[in-house]
Amino acid sequence: MTSAVEAYIDLTALQHNLQRVRQAAHDTKIMAVIKANGYGHGMTQMARALADVEAFAVARLHEALELRQAGVKNIIAVLEGFQTADELERFARHELQPVIHQRTQIELLQQTRLSKPLQVWLKIDSGMHRMGVAPAIAKDCWQQLAALESVATVRLMTHLASADDRSSAQTEQQLATFRQAVAGIEAETSIANSAAVLGWTQAHGDWVRPGIMLYGVSPFCNGTAADNDLQPVMSLESRLIAINHFKQGDAIGYGASWVCPEAMPVGVVACGYGDGYPRHAVPGTPVLLKDGYAPLVARVSMDTVCVDLRRQPKAKIGDPVVLWGRGLPVEEVAAAATTIPYELLCAVSRRVNFHYQA
Repeated sequence: MTSAVEAYIDLTALQHNLQRVRQAAHDTKIMAVIKANGYGHGMTQMARALADVEAFAVARLHEALELRQAGVKNIIAVLEGFQTADELERFARHELQPVIHQRTQIELLQQTRLSKPLQVWLKIDSGMHRMGVAPAIAKDCWQQLAALESVATVRLMTHLASADDRSSAQTEQQLATFRQAVAGIEAETSIANSAAVLGWTQAHGDWVRPGIMLYGVSPFCNGTAADNDLQPVMSLESRLIAINHFKQGDAIGYGASWVCPEAMPVGVVACGYGDGYPRHAVPGTPVLLKDGYAPLVARVSMDTVCVDLRRQPKAKIGDPVVLWGRGLPVEEVAAAATTIPYELLCAVSRRVNFHYQA
């Protein structure tokens, strides 16, 4: 028996979720977002499993280079673009597509001779107010890029801030801002993230950029994957490695902050924040044993969590435990831990054993 934490990655579920993208946005090209180590699932493994999409998106140059070194031939867009002339030449050499979001990047392109011309994306800040050129200068920036010998193609992009909330008026406002900014420009566009793929058909454009939905997580504020016909891709699992019996008033864990309300069994699960489980998960956050849920008690430790076994009288050492995934939606765990599923998935650490299952 091993006490190691295991992450089971269901590639059949991944393909199902990709098909959901195709069903929802059937007239578009797909740029699968696999940044942050494929949202914790393994970036190169996700790229290979999604090899028939038109393009991938990553955040940073080193992620794109890792994909090229792994033999990935698809279009790769780099969302943070470049900052130096040396980086620019690496984009050209490896046929990577930078996202341009600052005038200083255009100026650097104007000053730099490249071994081959680039295909680029011009990002417009339609209301996210994070990265992107102002709508008022978008057309001027596009014209400057289109005039450069070092630029072969310019496509247009923006990012939606509130598409996960279908009642928010901000998405329609951003779409109107984007349409006005690009009026008269003949170029392909990319607007829709996962939430917009499913919830805002008017945002689909020429390219969609699904991320979280590919991994089987609801892209909306409320609900779970099943509500959107998505299948969880990751199941994080471990085992019970100890069962202790304490009396009423005994304090459990660091800081003695959780006290047994009565005589009770407490299980110890081999998974903690060193594995990526959220340290801020509060007592009551569920894990799943074979006979049902068990709530966390006490503080999360580096290597373990403690769980209340009063409702699990048949539990024994060695029993499997699901931290999230099979039978326990990651959205439910994230809500109980006062965070979002993205953080849980991206935080899974290198000491977790990954198993890829077709």
